[in-house]
Amino acid sequence: MLRDFNTSIFQNIVMHHRLLPFQNKFSYSVFSFYIDYDELSILNKSIYPFSYNRFNFFSFYEKDHGYRNGKPLNLFINKELKKNKIYLKNLKIKILCFPRVLGYVFNPLSIIFCFDKDQLRAVFYEVKNTSNEQHSYFFATKSNNKKTYFHKCKKLFYVSPFIEMNSYYKFITKIPSNKLTILIEQYNHKNEKILIASQIGKKRKINSSILFKYFFIFPFLTFKIIFLIHFQALIIYLKGGKFYSRNKKIIDTSTYEGKL
Repeated sequence: MLRDFNTSIFQNIVMHHRLLPFQNKFSYSVFSFYIDYDELSILNKSIYPFSYNRFNFFSFYEKDHGYRNGKPLNLFINKELKKNKIYLKNLKIKILCFPRVLGYVFNPLSIIFCFDKDQLRAVFYEVKNTSNEQHSYFFATKSNNKKTYFHKCKKLFYVSPFIEMNSYYKFITKIPSNKLTILIEQYNHKNEKILIASQIGKKRKINSSILFKYFFIFPFLTFKIIFLIHFQALIIYLKGGKFYSRNKKIIDTSTYEGKL
């Protein structure tokens, strides 16, 4: 008999639509894990093609998130929350991310949902660029029963070489359930919308059979993501996109951006 897990899979369409200074739109199909952090050891034993901190068809490694040195993600989350005087009695973590596929992963955006019992209390947007740098923007609240969250923050981390740093983000995020809806809008210093990015998906139960199926449908998931990032960068360059140089980031950073 197949076991039901709190962890699930979302089959997604990721879309990027650049609005200024010219139009450029693309979308692609991927799948993401929505991992109940407390289930990782159980999944490691129960789902044959999945491993925790070990090589497999699909894997989740602690060193890909948080401190990125192998320390548990929950230590990073707890420290960041307490540092900003946010205290959760019964922290439960769920993370939306791409898995490692045959040992390789690139997560442009991982979203870490932090619950206190059944209430969402904090969200971490863990952003990486292709230079292997990372910054986490996080928002928190004392209590609420909302399903959809609207918040914004200033851009503090270099991502695309063709978008200026002097800009800000607006986030529209729903707690993943049977459907996944993530929308991020970026605005320049003139308050003009310059980019829309979304991730829309449908929930699938996680089990060994479906993971093998996804492996054959998306055998080069990470390579696909990396290829499309660079291919679209080439298109933007050929269209005349202005290049903004990167200031090298020595250490990973995180910022508390206020109310969720």
